[in-house]
Amino acid sequence: MSFWQDTTYRSEKTEIMDDLEMGGPLVIDALDHIAAINKWLGGNRVTISGLQQLLKNNPKEKEVIILDLGCGNGDMLRQAANFGRKKGFNFKLIGIDANPTTINYARELSQDYPEISYEQQDIFSDEFQKVTYDIALCTLFLHHFKDDFIIGFVNSLSKNARIGVVINDLHRHPLAYFLFQLISIFIRNHVVKTDGLISILRAFKRPDLEKYAAKLNFRSSINWQWAFRFQWIIFKVSKTMSK
Repeated sequence: MSFWQDTTYRSEKTEIMDDLEMGGPLVIDALDHIAAINKWLGGNRVTISGLQQLLKNNPKEKEVIILDLGCGNGDMLRQAANFGRKKGFNFKLIGIDANPTTINYARELSQDYPEISYEQQDIFSDEFQKVTYDIALCTLFLHHFKDDFIIGFVNSLSKNARIGVVINDLHRHPLAYFLFQLISIFIRNHVVKTDGLISILRAFKRPDLEKYAAKLNFRSSINWQWAFRFQWIIFKVSKTMSK
């Protein structure tokens, strides 16, 4: 076990779950573990808080189309649906994932949520560019990509969203790496153990996010959240208008 991992630079290692053709019980178990860890460490709260901020002045009777990229088993969308029901919002929630096993499992778990639908799509495809939405959610999704792609992709999401974007991702920090090593003692799924550590090394420090935000023409809010998360909210308001 490494107590102090060098996190100076973003890693370019590939995660096991990046294999979009991966399927079977191992993937299902990994998705459940990831959702449980995200919930246990307060990760869902980070996204819901950002969603709430974007919807502060939005009329509740107006339908809000929310896109969740890399939706996994749909846990984040179900949390968003529960939030919407509690607050009286009219949500239409769409989960996007390129892995068919993931999409089918998410549909199975979301049968009690008619406001949620799922689509198997590749974010690199022309089809995805035609999707319309009000808010895009990226929970533990952005760190899978390299800097040059992230800048263009976030810019595209921001332009296409009517209201804004909520990004909830990991803080690349030695202590986060060490703490996940401790947590991994209780995790039996080797995919989750391996990918969890790689995810932290592929994640972000504040200057990374500030660099990306500086290239957008929209107002941003970047905040650190427990446990070792960054909440980056992009408001569909130009920097010029917000001054």
